[in-house]
Amino acid sequence: MAEVVLAAGLQKEYPGHKAVAGIDFEIMAGECFGILGPNGAGKSTTLRMVIGLTDLDGGRLELFDQPMYPEHPTLSKMIGVVPQEDNLDPDLSVGENLLVYGRYFGLSDKEVQAKMDELLVFAQLEDRKNAMVRELSGGMMRRLMIARSLVASPDLIVLDEPTTGLDPQARHLIWQRLRALREQGVTLLLTTHYMEEAAQLCDRLLILNRGQILDQGSPTQLIARHVEPEVVEVRGNGNLANIKELSHLPGRMEQVGDTLFFYSDDAHTILGFFRDHHHLTCLMRPANLEDVFLKLTGRELKD
Repeated sequence: MAEVVLAAGLQKEYPGHKAVAGIDFEIMAGECFGILGPNGAGKSTTLRMVIGLTDLDGGRLELFDQPMYPEHPTLSKMIGVVPQEDNLDPDLSVGENLLVYGRYFGLSDKEVQAKMDELLVFAQLEDRKNAMVRELSGGMMRRLMIARSLVASPDLIVLDEPTTGLDPQARHLIWQRLRALREQGVTLLLTTHYMEEAAQLCDRLLILNRGQILDQGSPTQLIARHVEPEVVEVRGNGNLANIKELSHLPGRMEQVGDTLFFYSDDAHTILGFFRDHHHLTCLMRPANLEDVFLKLTGRELKD
């Protein structure tokens, strides 16, 4: 597969702060590539460099085998952008928002009208063409922003936290829309705070922290590389201090507040030990991306 994005030694520095510290990654045509990281990790800065909104301070960045710079005559039409913040025009209707956006790419109203019905069906907004944007729900607005990003038929769509703040139904519907785009051969680059979203959508992803890549690979590879296959959560309900001699249990243990996390390949032995501790709540589950994320970036709150 051809490379859609190639980043080598990518750097961005602000006064007293290195937002992106020389990272390398590539995104192949037709895949969904995710960037995970806590607040301040450099995710949005990386996206802004990819789409040409932020200048590089070092390294090399190519899109479609061409160097990225904001005035590039052809790249703008090849990239669709769904920003984190809603920037739809509330004084225009759904259809008018698509028309105005198309003009930014030099498309005539006739050209946008020709594909508008298809875009609205894709976003499941076909009955909202003449509705004002201010009348839409949050999920509808996000779907409209995705449809808007498709106006110029881009080959790469960049999405910054596409489902933040949405309810589960709206989130799952957007996941369906994004999977449909990938099946059509569109390349997706996204950031997200939702580990389930990354696992559901991403073929590969990287975990970023303080401007540096901690690791990258497929969700399955990252889980296998960094955490044991099974997790037992033991919630103490205020009684953890009464539990003695845990060192003999198989695997790795972490205590977070009133919960013990056991990472092991022998969860049944751990559950057997706690079987008679009726004052505790025990849960066994497979290891997931959130376990990887917390192990690599830490559990402390980052603002």
